[in-house]
Amino acid sequence: MLAEATVHTTLPVSDMDRAKRWYHDKLGMDPVTESQDGVMYETAGGKFGLFETRVDKRAGHTQMDFEVGDLKAEMAELRSNGVVFEDYDLPGIKTTDGVAEWPNGAAAWFKDCEGNVLCIMHQEH
Repeated sequence: MLAEATVHTTLPVSDMDRAKRWYHDKLGMDPVTESQDGVMYETAGGKFGLFETRVDKRAGHTQMDFEVGDLKAEMAELRSNGVVFEDYDLPGIKTTDGVAEWPNGAAAWFKDCEGNVLCIMHQEH
């Protein structure tokens, strides 16, 4: 049943105006739709939404991945917009200059202005 469904991520935000500015200024994205329930963004391969909530606790783990063709170039552009990448030294994940590598790919994580953990990754197919 659900294997045929289209899915998208919805991320919580405490301040919708602040979040929309951050996604515009840092990621170069603007909502494609807005309603009283939230905003929706679209990428070449999917979509995601933001909804405003008074709950300020965030998950603390990766909530959304962006698969990109050139990880280093994307990181450079995001850094030029003020995005700060996380460094991890955990079992199974160790980053160097924000990047964790494995045999067929690499990934880097950052937080949006609301504390949601986002990832950009490149994977050889």
